[in-house]
Amino acid sequence: MKQVTAMSLWVEQLQSKGRYTFTCTQAETDTGRSFVAVQTALRRLKKQKRIVSPRRGFYVVVPPEYRAVGSPPASWFIDDLMLYLGQPYYVGLLSAAAIHGAAHQQPMVFQVVTRRPTREIRVGRVTIHFSMSSRVEQFPVVQLQTETGTMRVATPETTAFDLVRYPSGSGYLSNAATVLYELAVRLTADALVAIASLVRLPDVQRLGYLLDAVGQGEIAAPLFKWMVPRQPRAVLLLPGGGNADVIPDHRWRVLPNVEIEVDI
Repeated sequence: MKQVTAMSLWVEQLQSKGRYTFTCTQAETDTGRSFVAVQTALRRLKKQKRIVSPRRGFYVVVPPEYRAVGSPPASWFIDDLMLYLGQPYYVGLLSAAAIHGAAHQQPMVFQVVTRRPTREIRVGRVTIHFSMSSRVEQFPVVQLQTETGTMRVATPETTAFDLVRYPSGSGYLSNAATVLYELAVRLTADALVAIASLVRLPDVQRLGYLLDAVGQGEIAAPLFKWMVPRQPRAVLLLPGGGNADVIPDHRWRVLPNVEIEVDI
């Protein structure tokens, strides 16, 4: 019991310093206790819902106001978690769109883009879903302040491209179009063009088509100018979708094989 009390006090001290994450190794070093003793104490704290463990060896302190939901928000610990995993990342897709003010529908999961396949995390009512991009470190991001530190968030332009690159993660293309309509006030045409070379040409075509579809042709125009010399082939609006026997959009060379319904 003495060991549990010592660990409990140590966790409280971390929280008093504004620290909400720690590793098993850090707990051993700071408390001077053995691996077995630390593990025993941490298991008891988990049962008391005072900490959660999104990944083995990594722990998050749960303040009293979040014990009913089982975890503080992912924004409180995502930066430390990804550092622990040794993976570059940014908060993306609908989570990034919501941060930038395009919160048509509050995302049900916290969405993160990282370099390698990473299994979903669930702690309490918090779910973190990962999408993979081999160029995650090259896409523009902003460093935003959180309640406990900072986190890397996709810029509005990176977010716009990701909405078409990961259609299932964006709630599919009608939802992506709705979010793009709301995100448009944050988009800069030159910044979109600067990112275009980082993605596949078909995704440039799809984004341009959707921007036109939601009445943002002015923002899409420089992207179209960038695309034309590259002589794109006709591509499906929704890869793998049905109804490919449709007339291509003459401007973006996109086959609209799904109907886009914008909820505005």
